[in-house]
Amino acid sequence: MKAVVVPGPALGVPPVPMKRQWLLTRDFRLIWWSQVLSQVADGVSRLALLWFVYSVTGSAMKTSVIGLLQTLPPIVLGPLIGVTVDRLPKKAILIVTDVARGILIGLIPCWLSIEIFTVDMLYVLVFLYGVATAMFVPTLSSSVPFLVERSRFVAANAMLQSTTSIGIIIGPVLSGLGIAFSGSQDVLCANAVIYFASALCLVPMRLSPVRLSPAQGSPVAATWRDLVEGVRYSFISQPVILMLIVMASLYTFSAGAFTTLFPVFGKKLLALGPVEVGYLWSWLGIGLFLVSLALVPLTRWDQRKRVALVSVSSVIGGAALCALVWTKSLTVATGLVTVIGMGLGAWTPIAWGMIQEVSPAQLVGRVMAIYTAIATATSLAGIWFFGWVTERVNEWTSLVGIGLVLFVLGLTAAWFRRRVSATVPAPETSRADAVPMPRSFAET
Repeated sequence: MKAVVVPGPALGVPPVPMKRQWLLTRDFRLIWWSQVLSQVADGVSRLALLWFVYSVTGSAMKTSVIGLLQTLPPIVLGPLIGVTVDRLPKKAILIVTDVARGILIGLIPCWLSIEIFTVDMLYVLVFLYGVATAMFVPTLSSSVPFLVERSRFVAANAMLQSTTSIGIIIGPVLSGLGIAFSGSQDVLCANAVIYFASALCLVPMRLSPVRLSPAQGSPVAATWRDLVEGVRYSFISQPVILMLIVMASLYTFSAGAFTTLFPVFGKKLLALGPVEVGYLWSWLGIGLFLVSLALVPLTRWDQRKRVALVSVSSVIGGAALCALVWTKSLTVATGLVTVIGMGLGAWTPIAWGMIQEVSPAQLVGRVMAIYTAIATATSLAGIWFFGWVTERVNEWTSLVGIGLVLFVLGLTAAWFRRRVSATVPAPETSRADAVPMPRSFAET
């Protein structure tokens, strides 16, 4: 099987000087604005979904089911999704998944009456929504090497994470106000328009893929070979990726539980209503946004400095989580939640950037899908475990436990920092200009 790479600039010809832009390239700007809308829609949906279930059931465990159902698809389908992402046009996947999420979480609740729209029906829609999201995330991350220069990967990932923080800032506020004045079902209905607008932003985007020749043999055999190649590269060929997966598991075990149970913590520990919970959740996004902006100029840092930043930020975020249980003041809680957002914000841009740097472009989709599947599995475990602790013990024990996991991540990152420079290559040229070929892609 041969890989056909889109030709880059001719060798020996100096590149044409280009004005450095805040959003890097014209096509990256399109995907950034699309992500702003998509993340706002996610923020609106997330609080509306969690508040609807908790208001109807009064159960932290049943509320956690929303998070669990969204984590199952990438775990079960992750490896196959990675093969699909590497073989199908990434632009089409991004557009289709945005439209699908708008239909599932927006239009369908509009079509169903309140008698039919039960919690069980919502669970089905959330699972299908999770399937679409499971396709979207590795497609987005594997598109970065085709949109920006390799030396700007961390900056691009940080800018994409800034859209997540914008969604956290704006989405919950809109959702909280909508719930208070209209109801969670109406909020979900109105949210479909935002997803459709996100898909429209991607239509003019130009995304040049690595085009693969038709697979030799049966489709099943070809899929199996591609899948095995991705697994081998992630766990054997690149120890750095394996270590990043281990640290991502610690990160998602704590972060997934905190964000899923956030409305429960706000309601139980601080006696907040939906508007106040939305307000507090927005400050989590502000902390995330500040760190995302700070990472943009640090994109040329070597890997040791990046991992050291992960270590420090994890310890700070863990300390703020533990301190959150001792306050009843909304003002103090706002400051602590902002610090937590900052503590959680360094991981994803740095981890994604390192994976994109060490992985050939033809494999990024599979590597990211495997990374996401394992990290999501530990997120599910964290959601279940801390949901159980919250219901059977109390909320403050759960929060302290989440903070301790972040401390462990900080210590692990400090250990990894002393070993990373010898195994991670320095940034090279743009991946769109020169793409290395794994052995199996060079086979005929």
